[in-house]
Amino acid sequence: MTDPLREQDIEKEYARLRLTEVGPLGDMTAEYQGINIPVFGGIDGELVDVRIYRFKRRRREMVMAMVVEVIESSEHRISPPCSYFGSCSGCQWQHIDYPYQLYLKKRIVLKEFSSYQSLSSLEVLDVISSPSQFFYRNHARFTVRFGGQLGFSNRITRRFVRIDECMLMSEKINETLTELQDKSAETTNLSIRVGVNTKDILIQPTLLNPDITLETGQRWYLENMKGVKFRVASPSFFQVNTVQAENMVEIIGDLLDLTKEDTLVDAYAGVGTFAILLADRAGKVIAIEESSSAVEDAKFLADNIENVQFVLGKTEDVIADLDAEIDALILDPPRVGCHPDALEAILRFAPKKIAYVSCDPSTLARDLDILLQGNYRIDHVQPIDMFPQTYHVECVVSLSLKD
Repeated sequence: MTDPLREQDIEKEYARLRLTEVGPLGDMTAEYQGINIPVFGGIDGELVDVRIYRFKRRRREMVMAMVVEVIESSEHRISPPCSYFGSCSGCQWQHIDYPYQLYLKKRIVLKEFSSYQSLSSLEVLDVISSPSQFFYRNHARFTVRFGGQLGFSNRITRRFVRIDECMLMSEKINETLTELQDKSAETTNLSIRVGVNTKDILIQPTLLNPDITLETGQRWYLENMKGVKFRVASPSFFQVNTVQAENMVEIIGDLLDLTKEDTLVDAYAGVGTFAILLADRAGKVIAIEESSSAVEDAKFLADNIENVQFVLGKTEDVIADLDAEIDALILDPPRVGCHPDALEAILRFAPKKIAYVSCDPSTLARDLDILLQGNYRIDHVQPIDMFPQTYHVECVVSLSLKD
């Protein structure tokens, strides 16, 4: 990895480009000097003037661009409400009206599916909108620079941007940011996590500056979802959009149509959100998670639920050795998707129903293609907007075993 990009190292170059399709990171693409390059800040179909950035990363020459002026504007262009938009780059789509953001996310899913013959003709449902388009995130990771300033680094220019309010973060996170700003020089990175429904807070790492009045270094925080209190430790995964996560639990429960005779396996279970909130619909729930902190968090609650069992280990190892018939399966893997050994074990066990939850359409499409080569069919593809103002899209795909 080369050193962070510095302004004096960038060759200043400008061009006028016609933007075409949405690219992998939410940028629009355009042809420039015989290659397709990503362009930040545009909308497909627009004619724009851009600044070109050339640099090397991992010994590869990269060419990217940022819009500096719009010549022919899209009907979907709006004024970004955040003053940091562009210089920050954490949001990719604040300049796009929300209905069109949802349309673009559906197109991203369709584009990834089109790479596989088995998926190319699938119907993808419209994206379910988020109840909140701003101030929805319960987790922030800030970079700390210049004597304790909190902010983010632009992914193209690598320039640090001080942030005094982030319009994606919950109000509680922004209040905490105000308190910690200019006081956190003892660390280079800072994480703030909050319970949107409980107002509980976790700040890592421990800060010793006597000017900071907030408690820091908490091991976990508490959140309430659908009337159930969850404990979330610093290393544990938890969905960043709490309200939309509650909606997703209902969607998964309805798609699986569980009965009291069913054994449900929740693979990549995290702190047990799905396992615990769907336990009253199933006869038995087996939750698999390789993070010891997440399992400890889950046991904080699950020990009081008789039909839920947590197993510590990698999904591909545990599921292969299960001594139980699987009626329904939830897959919620990290961005890299399921391990090949996990998919092999799933095809061998052949659960009647599967709900696959994914935040990456590319790895989702890859894994679905493998499952369809077994004896499965896809019943529903439901995208959900967990991350407004960004290109990220969550999908819940339901599969059922053929006769």
